[in-house]
Amino acid sequence: MTRGGRDKMNDEPERRCIVTGDVGPKAGLVRFVLGPDGMIYPDLAEKLPGRGIWVTSDRDVIEKAVKKGLFARGAKAPAQVPGNLADMVEEGLAHRVVELISLARKAGYAVVGFEKVKGWLADGKARVLLQASDGSDRGKGKLWTPPGGRWFGCLTSSELGLAFGRDHAIHGALAAGGLTNRVITEAARLAGMRKRDGGATAMKDTKTA
Repeated sequence: MTRGGRDKMNDEPERRCIVTGDVGPKAGLVRFVLGPDGMIYPDLAEKLPGRGIWVTSDRDVIEKAVKKGLFARGAKAPAQVPGNLADMVEEGLAHRVVELISLARKAGYAVVGFEKVKGWLADGKARVLLQASDGSDRGKGKLWTPPGGRWFGCLTSSELGLAFGRDHAIHGALAAGGLTNRVITEAARLAGMRKRDGGATAMKDTKTA
């Protein structure tokens, strides 16, 4: 498994992190570009023109890149870096995860609420278990990571609720297919930006559940 939280696929494009020097699937990294104004911008959708500068999706790594001036080196040109760059990445990734879950819900690939999620888990329908980072550990402990699937706890109850069209939510699940693989990719990147418990990321699979 890669540092970004995904199983490496042989045909998946790879990129090198300018901080760690590690080469891995680009799904576990964040692309940055140098804008015409000489400012570094995160390119989460990977569509902006220009030379891509890749950094592991990890708050500590991105902050190290800022501190050591590695973006200018990666761009091979003078570069200004926003002081809140890591926050910009985190906020952008959170928005992408919420939007993708919302689209999955509308397509019938997602459910919310303890009983519905438990039912999907029991029936083997769930591929991903989503639980709010600020939910009760006791309540969350009554559910389990789908065999061969993923668990993510990188969204707050407000964010998870927003994805499901309600004020708050603690438990959600995604079925295989549809946008689920894209949710896994983006949630894994977000988990690296939102560390908890002294450094652990807010994600796991059945190997660590």
